[in-house]
Amino acid sequence: MDTLLSRLLASDAPLALIRRHDEPFVHVLGGSIVDVDSLDAIPLARDGVPADVLALVPFRQIAERGFEAKDDGTPLRCLLVDERETVAVDELLARLEARPGRLQNGAFDTSDADYARIVRTVIDDEIGAGQGANFVIRRDFEATSELPPRAAVLAWFRELLLAERGAYWTFAVHAPGGLTAPAASVSLVGASPERHISVEPDPAGGAAVATMNPISGTYRHPAGGPDPDGFLRFLQDAKETEELFMVVDEEMKMMSRICGEGGRIHGPFVKQMAALTHTEYVLKGRTRLAPVDVLRHSMFAPTVTGSPMQNACSVIARHETSGRGYYAGVLALFEAQPDGSHTLDAPILIRTAYVSGRPDGGSRVRVPVGATLVRHSDPESETAETWAKATGILRAIGALPRETDAPKQTVPRLADVPGAEALLAARNERLAGFWMAQQYPRPGVGGATLAGRSAVIIDAEDEFSAMLAHQLRAAGMLVEVRSWRSVTDSSFAGADLVVAGPGPGDPSDLADPRIARMHELVRDRVASGLPLLAVCLSHQVLCLQLGLPIERLASPHQGLALRVPMPGGPATVGFYNTFTALAPAGVELPGVELSVDPRGQVHAVQGEGFASVQGHLESVLSLDGNAVLLGLVERLLGVREDAVVG
Repeated sequence: MDTLLSRLLASDAPLALIRRHDEPFVHVLGGSIVDVDSLDAIPLARDGVPADVLALVPFRQIAERGFEAKDDGTPLRCLLVDERETVAVDELLARLEARPGRLQNGAFDTSDADYARIVRTVIDDEIGAGQGANFVIRRDFEATSELPPRAAVLAWFRELLLAERGAYWTFAVHAPGGLTAPAASVSLVGASPERHISVEPDPAGGAAVATMNPISGTYRHPAGGPDPDGFLRFLQDAKETEELFMVVDEEMKMMSRICGEGGRIHGPFVKQMAALTHTEYVLKGRTRLAPVDVLRHSMFAPTVTGSPMQNACSVIARHETSGRGYYAGVLALFEAQPDGSHTLDAPILIRTAYVSGRPDGGSRVRVPVGATLVRHSDPESETAETWAKATGILRAIGALPRETDAPKQTVPRLADVPGAEALLAARNERLAGFWMAQQYPRPGVGGATLAGRSAVIIDAEDEFSAMLAHQLRAAGMLVEVRSWRSVTDSSFAGADLVVAGPGPGDPSDLADPRIARMHELVRDRVASGLPLLAVCLSHQVLCLQLGLPIERLASPHQGLALRVPMPGGPATVGFYNTFTALAPAGVELPGVELSVDPRGQVHAVQGEGFASVQGHLESVLSLDGNAVLLGLVERLLGVREDAVVG
């Protein structure tokens, strides 16, 4: 029978094989290859007719957002889909040749000792200096195979169909170069657990629905299979839970930019795969942006970069030894709809092997893996984690021998383990209800209103500013976000409120142009007597200008929810800070009210025309954040006399 699959398997033509979730069939895509320079250049129409495209988006494309990345020349390669069909998994298994495809000469490109040194440097010099909460630093496992690239990815895709379960996408792509794609051929195979972002029609009409899928926390199954008791212990591990919350915060920043009505948190859920299980949330919101713009605004996932995102990209560029290629980028499938629009489905490119040709007809194989570094990371443990990830991927595709001595048994569905549902649900008690609910324009707390009042938020390179903007818009305010680089005095003309936003770094480092500019902006706004709210970094800047000392914390507050004094009473607020302002014993600042904890740390400041907070009232960790924020803003704008929590 002359099928698309038959023709593709009998030639060296470009192809993509995609199994979404655990569907009983595989999507087979064929067509031609073209390289483009930017997301806007992805050819979503041919001869004026909307068409399907599978785009391989490399990490260096994040430069389109103005973020730093090593330019390694990896192409933004597009498969222009001319033909497609679906084939049952069992039929495809019968058609694909079972070939061993084992590896030789395997080693990391960066030695264990060198990688451990890089990890220590990032912990001490970046996280310890307040540059961010966490960073993902990768290295590449490299090896050779006797199979040519196309045969290798097809053989290993077959192994994934047999052995993997629960992946968001299982895929193989062979995209040879040519006249319209002069860069080298690209072949890859993998099983990504994580949707980066998708865009689908809204059943209610009008806007589309954007969905993100933050995943964090990993329970590695023992050799004999998953253990229910071990899984329950994993669900109670505070570190695993906090890491997931931090990722949710980062992706909610993106959703707040992409979705005019904000994003809503759903979950948590369990993602069970063959050798490990993750916990995850699903974030949904309505958007009127085109799918290409949604993809651009969401480049790339914090789970494979770090936070805050912009500074994470700079840290990666400083410390990784080479460009990332497609690692941490996405496979983006744009599918044309009858009305001429496109849907988007884009998994993160992780747990993927990249295969290139050798002169002898065999292949070079590269498997990039990264470790997430936080303040308490141990370099040796993070080095071991990269080994575990690399060998896990290679075993999954059959390139390394699998453990075969474990007895075959029925694998329990971990989400159904007694007690699991309650433990998962309990996590949401630690998340702000504002972000769990449907958001819409509404009056502020206490029956007062901010509707029609205006605000300018100064983005100091932390996109928490987008979440702040959404909270204020939900209260009816008109909000504009401006970068610290572009904001001028005229930017504030007519604005009722200026919000000096959060950002990474040492607030006393005036040699940093960003820090120096934030000092200037805060000083000028306070001098004007017009309403100012300062958050996190900008709170520290304001405290310095009030004469309060700043101290580096012995243990940074990164992704912590703390009960702290705030105007109007104690509040639970999320923190991401390495530095803190201190109030020396007996200090008095005329006309200024300080909210200080027993350690002397200043959590909030109120004065005539200004207020500031150290914590992130916009964080999903801030149970009382929205109420405190609106209370402070209403007081600054003269809507109410006090700031009440609750």
